[in-house]
Amino acid sequence: MTKPAIIEVAMNGELPKRANPKVPRSPDEVAEDALRCIAAGASILHNHTGDPVIGGSGRHDPEPYRAAWSQVLDQHPDALFYPTMPGGGPGGGPGGGPSGAPGQSIEQRYAHIEQLARWGLLGLGLVDPGTTDLGRFHPDGRPRAGDTVYQNTWADGVYMVEACRRMNAGMSVSIFEPGFLRFMLGYAEADALPPGGFIKFYFGGPRAGFGLPPTEKALDAYLDMLEGTGLPWLVSVQGGDVAACGMARLALERGGHLQVGLEPSGDRTRSNSQLVEEAVGIARACGRQPASFAEARALIGLPQPSAI
Repeated sequence: MTKPAIIEVAMNGELPKRANPKVPRSPDEVAEDALRCIAAGASILHNHTGDPVIGGSGRHDPEPYRAAWSQVLDQHPDALFYPTMPGGGPGGGPGGGPSGAPGQSIEQRYAHIEQLARWGLLGLGLVDPGTTDLGRFHPDGRPRAGDTVYQNTWADGVYMVEACRRMNAGMSVSIFEPGFLRFMLGYAEADALPPGGFIKFYFGGPRAGFGLPPTEKALDAYLDMLEGTGLPWLVSVQGGDVAACGMARLALERGGHLQVGLEPSGDRTRSNSQLVEEAVGIARACGRQPASFAEARALIGLPQPSAI
């Protein structure tokens, strides 16, 4: 049988309603949108809340996640959710010690994820093993003089991996740059990865100032690095259209999976469920069916969750 395709939907990110009125922002909107996406074929769901990823206190409130996710999990107990997290500040090392910025330590930045695990709501833990300079360009192509940085040190990455091990949770691993993957390959080469790792190649679209471009050669480079690990992977285009650029079909033909949604695409007209429907159509054209929750769990090798 052909391997099912996991369709993940990243529902909102930082996208405001003035850009697309269909983006879900409140917990009730997130829950309603998630149910529509599940009906369309999504098996993993990701959302942000009103807490900022960059420039805030370094803490996220878990309650808005619980308010949204619990509504969906009441109907679909096996649905897989995962949250975002705030980036670190200058020197925000573990414990906020001598090199750490108070209020921006990884323990504080990750606390809402561990609370969601204690509540039994977490589908995947988050592992962002590196720092991303979120650059943007002027209309003529020149780099803008920005300073928006999503910071995670390798010490932070080790904390995230070990927290997922402690929570007995799978890992949603963000790969914004090749160095992020090298971090994870260190665990793989030492045979020290917790079970349930899902590698996510975030290519940079035309509006992004980071990441490899969404091309076949770039995907080949990542897959060459990943070879031999057996880890499942998906593709996403941040600031671009994963379907229109051809990356969706290319990944599906090679046994990978997809992330779609208003967060990565910034689509100004369509809804999340429409983007999921498009992804399902491409998967079926490649001879693959959208994965159920049970199939997604099996493909990722998720462990049975446990309280921490």
